[in-house]
Amino acid sequence: MQRRIIIAGGGTGGHIFPAIAIANALKKIEPETEILFVGAKGKMEMEKVPQAGYRIEGLDIAGFNRSNMLKNLLLPFKILKSLSQARRVIDTFKPDAVVGVGGFASFPVMRKAQKRGIPTLIQEQNSFAGKANISLGKKAGKICVAYEGMEKFFPADKVMMTGNPVRGNITQSAVSREDALAHFGLRTGKQTVFAVGGSLGAKAINEALAPILATFVEKDIQLIWQTGKPYFETAKAAAAPYASHVKVYEFINVMDFAYKASDVVVSRAGALAIAELCVVKKPVIFVPFPFAAEDHQTFNAKSLVDKKAALMIKNDDAAAQLGNTLFSLLQNKALLQQLEENIGKLGNTNADMVIAKQVLALIK
Repeated sequence: MQRRIIIAGGGTGGHIFPAIAIANALKKIEPETEILFVGAKGKMEMEKVPQAGYRIEGLDIAGFNRSNMLKNLLLPFKILKSLSQARRVIDTFKPDAVVGVGGFASFPVMRKAQKRGIPTLIQEQNSFAGKANISLGKKAGKICVAYEGMEKFFPADKVMMTGNPVRGNITQSAVSREDALAHFGLRTGKQTVFAVGGSLGAKAINEALAPILATFVEKDIQLIWQTGKPYFETAKAAAAPYASHVKVYEFINVMDFAYKASDVVVSRAGALAIAELCVVKKPVIFVPFPFAAEDHQTFNAKSLVDKKAALMIKNDDAAAQLGNTLFSLLQNKALLQQLEENIGKLGNTNADMVIAKQVLALIK
């Protein structure tokens, strides 16, 4: 019997790539499953999902804008329009179940599915649930989480600890460190840092790195620097005198190569980044994005810091503290080993399959 499943959400790689991992797992379990993604028009899922081989419908929806309040005047109308569009998508596709992975498009589709009595599953990636998912959780059939204590947000009998899905090209990567370093034009036998601000870049991380690029050369430490599009040209110009040690990229598609090449990672604290870092067992300095909904990145990072599995610097302190913290960590072999061992204990390589089985169980 062919299953028809909608996966709704997106906005950033942190929502999109776990969603694709769940879709791939569903197809692996039941190859005849028909999957439709629903995202937000103009967001990166409209490009990334078709690249992964899946069909996607776009809704006219945007989230609450915390930096420009005037842009929120039209938000109620966009929500109403997106709810109407979500209803049409559901009526046309007739899904057996709907999975919400977070992001703007998740709420209207999940809400309409629940009103139709269609089984829904929430994949809550963060340690602090957002208001939309808390609301949807009351009628969801199952809520798959990655952090302990999520019963404070959701009905305890619906919560299941699964971890966050990680892309197969990371969990199953066989690349060697030597090949990874060669890919980036770097040399073996030298400590290497990978700085990444998520798929859209991180202003605080970028601006903290730019003034200390010369120090990487002085200390003979290599840097792989994913800047995101807005800062790329600035970073490329700043790094030009240090090209032997600093490699700048707008976006890196082969994340498994970047992780394998690195001794330490500097990263935002989105759920996907954390899930990947736990799997690849890398010492990490988190610089959480403070304007994420409910400041969930800080809660995400703190959950690892409390387990002595990561270090954390506040966004506003990055410019003053990142250099000293990073270079001190690279010299501290005992701390590097402790962080590597503790973060590795939190890794989960089969969350996608576990979640996919839960989706199918809701239908049966």
